[in-house]
Amino acid sequence: MGIFSSIMNKLGFGGEKKEVAAKPVSTVAAKPAAVAKPAAAPQPVPVAISEVDVVAKLEALASAHTEKLNWKTSIVDLMKLLGLDSSLAERKELAVELGCPAEKMGDSAQMNMWLHKTVLKKLAENGGNIPKDLLD
Repeated sequence: MGIFSSIMNKLGFGGEKKEVAAKPVSTVAAKPAAVAKPAAAPQPVPVAISEVDVVAKLEALASAHTEKLNWKTSIVDLMKLLGLDSSLAERKELAVELGCPAEKMGDSAQMNMWLHKTVLKKLAENGGNIPKDLLD
């Protein structure tokens, strides 16, 4: 499991989309003497992903945390708030996992800013309710 998956799990994302099989349609004829056709295989029906209120969850964690953490602008604080290792090595691993451009990897400040925006963007893409002002 990657670091981004750990972030999603800590925030209560359900993981993969689940599919529910549709009920088979009965093809039994009304006349008892008629031969029934076999039912077609049930087709999976996608289930909508419920939206995760990321901000509410993070605010709740922040209010209970002993240290004042600025998760809205800092990837280090966001990771700390979630109880994850926020060391430079872990952040570099997360950056590689999320496809950080090589020119940002050499400058930890640029990498951190890119990482923070990308993590929030990816959370939004996976059903997280992230306000637009945090994505800009």
